[in-house]
Amino acid sequence: MEMRLVGIAILLGMADVLHAFAIMEKEDIFKKTPCPAFLMFDNAAYLADMSFELPCKCKPEEVISVVWYFQKSMGSRQTKVLTDFDGTMFLDSGHIRVGSDMLKRFSIRMFSLIIFQAQVEDSGHYLCGTKEGDFFYGYDVDVQPSKAITVAFEDRSQHPQKDHTEEHFSVFTTFWDWTKCDRCGVRGEQRRIGLCYVKSAYLYPRYRTVPTDVVSCGSRSVPGRFQGTIQRRKPEVVIRSCLTPCVKTKGPEEGVLSISNLIAKIGQKPWLPKVPIQFHKQLLGSGLIIACPGARPEHAVAWDKDSTRLYRTSFLTGVNKSMRVFIDHGNHLHIRFAQLGDRGTYYCWREGQMVAGFRLSVGFRGHRKRTLDDPETRYAIKAILTSYVLITMVFVGIHLSRCCCYVFRCSPME
Repeated sequence: MEMRLVGIAILLGMADVLHAFAIMEKEDIFKKTPCPAFLMFDNAAYLADMSFELPCKCKPEEVISVVWYFQKSMGSRQTKVLTDFDGTMFLDSGHIRVGSDMLKRFSIRMFSLIIFQAQVEDSGHYLCGTKEGDFFYGYDVDVQPSKAITVAFEDRSQHPQKDHTEEHFSVFTTFWDWTKCDRCGVRGEQRRIGLCYVKSAYLYPRYRTVPTDVVSCGSRSVPGRFQGTIQRRKPEVVIRSCLTPCVKTKGPEEGVLSISNLIAKIGQKPWLPKVPIQFHKQLLGSGLIIACPGARPEHAVAWDKDSTRLYRTSFLTGVNKSMRVFIDHGNHLHIRFAQLGDRGTYYCWREGQMVAGFRLSVGFRGHRKRTLDDPETRYAIKAILTSYVLITMVFVGIHLSRCCCYVFRCSPME
C-alpha cells in the first residue's frame, strides 16, 4: 500500500512539472514575439454558428493577465469588456445556446479568447490588453451569415458564383478544403464552404492582410463606397456525392464470441444497438431540433431516419421553402410540427462514422390539471377578460346612444 502511495505521489509530481513546462513554453512564445509599435488588426473570417479562438500573440513579460475588449467599429465609445480583470472566466461550451448574448458565449484560456457559436452581431474589433487600457494585439473579425448562403450541387452541374470585378476592387469566394465524406460504406456527401473576400488597393492601411490587399467582405478595412456592391455577395457552399469504405473495427475474440453464441442458444439474445441510443418523446404538432453529439458546423455530419438517407440534395434548408423536415447549415436536424409519421430512430454520422441515435416517439398531449402559471391558462384568462371589456363597452355605448336619442326626442320645442 505504501509503495502505491509513493508511486501516485511521483506521478502527481511529474504532472506538475509538465504543467509548469507548458506554461514556460507559453511564456517563451511571448518573449520571442514582439508587439507592434502601432496597433494593427489581423483580419479573420468565419461562418455563423462556428466557434473560433483568438490568441493574444504578444504581450510584455511583466503582464501576467490580459483583458479582452470588443468594439463594433474603430473609435467607438461603446466598448465591451469580455473578461474579469483576472482573466479567469471559463464557460462550458455544452451549455451555450445559439443566439445567446456574446458575454455568455466566450471563454479565456491561456490568454486566448474563445467565442462559441459566433453570430453576425459578433463581427467587429477584438483587442487584447490590460485593465488600464493598454492594447497589445487586435483582430478584425468578420462573421458572415449562413441564412442567405448560396448553395451549389455539383451532381446537378451547378457551379459556384463567378468573380465580380470593378474598377477599384474585385469580389470573389475563397473556399475551404472539402470535408470528409459524411458516411462510409454507402453513398455520402461532401461540403466545401466558401467565404466572401475582396481585393483592392484602397483598403485602410491599419489592417494586416495575408495576402496583401485581400480581406473578407465584412472587414472594417473596406471603404464605405464599396459596400453597396460587396454586401450583395453571399457566402456559398458546394455539395457533391462521395463514396468511401468503412474502417474495419476489431471484432470480438474467439472465446467471447463462443460465449455469446452459447447465451443465444440458451435464451433469446438481447438486442444491442450499434450506437448509443437516446429516447425522446415529442408532443404532436410541436417543433424539435436535434443536434449531433460533438459535432460543429465545420464537421461532416449526416442524418438517417431508420434506413432512409436524408441527403442534403433533398433536405438542406432552402432547397424547398415548404419543407417541414430539413437540415440547416449548422448540421442540426429540424422537425416542424411533429406528426405521427415522424416516429422512428434518427441516426447521426460524424466525420464518416455513425456516432449516435435518437429514438423519437410522437404522442398526444395528455390531460392534466391546469394552474395559473401555465401560459395557456394566462392566455385564456387574458382573452376572456378582453372580450368581457369589449362587450361591456359595446353594451354601455348602445344604452348611452339610446338615452341620448330619447332625451333629444322628448325635449320640449321652444
